[in-house]
Amino acid sequence: MTFSIVAGQGTAYGVAVASKFLAVGAVVPAATPGVGAVATQSFAKVSYKADSLALLRAGAEAPDALARLTAADSLRETRQVGIVGAHSQSTFTGAECLPWAGGVCGGDDTGGRYAIQGNVLTGPEVVAAMEDAWTANPGMPLARRLLAALLAGDDAGGDRRGRQGAALYVVDVGAGYDECGVVVDLRVDDSPTAAHDLARLLDLNDLYFGGPEDLSPLEGALADEVRGRLASLGYRHTEVDEALAEWAGVENYEMRLLSGQIDGKVLAALRAATGG
Repeated sequence: MTFSIVAGQGTAYGVAVASKFLAVGAVVPAATPGVGAVATQSFAKVSYKADSLALLRAGAEAPDALARLTAADSLRETRQVGIVGAHSQSTFTGAECLPWAGGVCGGDDTGGRYAIQGNVLTGPEVVAAMEDAWTANPGMPLARRLLAALLAGDDAGGDRRGRQGAALYVVDVGAGYDECGVVVDLRVDDSPTAAHDLARLLDLNDLYFGGPEDLSPLEGALADEVRGRLASLGYRHTEVDEALAEWAGVENYEMRLLSGQIDGKVLAALRAATGG
């Protein structure tokens, strides 16, 4: 019913998944910073998520964790699972998964580790396209790389029943809002273009939760421009930093602030908000 990619780069781990299944992101993916990630699907056993991550945390390699989980499960032949840990990866497709069903895994040195799997697919070309997209983009941030693989699978046919839900979940040590470890946690629960909708949401996620980049000093003509634009929106502090901070807080751009400078995306947003 689903196709997914589970992957890791350094201490970052994540899952991208799509399916003809409502709110698939509530069921399939899980990940822990510095530990690993898992996708459970095809008559998914949700407890596999916590159990596999606990095994990885205790030092098990991904193939061993997967073997231990499935050995204890009388319905294992209906399951499909992908697990990626610190040094290994593994995928499992039970004999009773609905066709087409299968998976592939590989990595590292040092292009990252991945496990790709799907069931009720249009054919093996879905998994092949996802693997090609993953291996073709080693320099991408993990979230972008996972999304590229998911979109390649969707464009290759994806779930043969159609499209409905998709999700992207990425974690890393000390990253994300307030250093909570969650870099990306996005879901499209019910849309005929679910996988592609994630691309727009990821752009917004990067805007709101990314750190400062493409910085310019708030001085001279640029400071005057920013002060004027902020004043036109009602932010009239004497110090341009204070006016910018107040506006950015309202617009949720505070993670991109750095005293005495302005982030390029924040500047573009300010210009857009004041007529370009």
